[in-house]
Amino acid sequence: MARKPTKGYFVKGHFVAEGSELDLELKRELKGDVDISKTDLKKQSDRLQALGEQLLTLRSGLMDKLDLPEKLVEAIVEAKRITNFEGKRRQMQFIGKLMRKLDDDTVVAIEATLEMQHQGSAADTQRLHQAEQWRDRLIADDQALQDWLALDPDADLQHLRSLIRQARKDAQARSAGERPGEAQRHGKSYREIFQIVRERLDAQAESQP
Repeated sequence: MARKPTKGYFVKGHFVAEGSELDLELKRELKGDVDISKTDLKKQSDRLQALGEQLLTLRSGLMDKLDLPEKLVEAIVEAKRITNFEGKRRQMQFIGKLMRKLDDDTVVAIEATLEMQHQGSAADTQRLHQAEQWRDRLIADDQALQDWLALDPDADLQHLRSLIRQARKDAQARSAGERPGEAQRHGKSYREIFQIVRERLDAQAESQP
């Protein structure tokens, strides 16, 4: 499930995220307050700390697109390397400190990039399930092959039919010699059908705008 987009508003052409340091400063100016509350400060600190932790999961290709300070990038790389619990905790605190120095535009860019990765991961999982469903349909139902050719007209029909026949023979042989409680073991044809379907679905997804 996708995370909710960052709430905020624009001031003089710059996006101000709700709960950010700039947002709190503007609110203090409106109220005439001079001191930031400890509660607001803690919320902002926790938010940026959590965001820094999520950066450790960001793929390198997406990380490179972010214009992050070199010191922060180095700290993230170091955090990935550390295995000691206490050392990791201290390094994450340091990353949180660096995160609090970022401007709002950079923070928003980080959140958007993490969301992009999250959506991509969800799409990958969905295609995986679709490939499994197509594989099972192709093996179980002759009509499924015609349906698949409508989706992949350039498919090697002869090779695919051969794989399907072999997968069905393997399934029959497995059922005949199967022992109660024994885990199912699928043959090479079963795996090849899945690979063909998965590659086609991935290529189709990449070609879409």
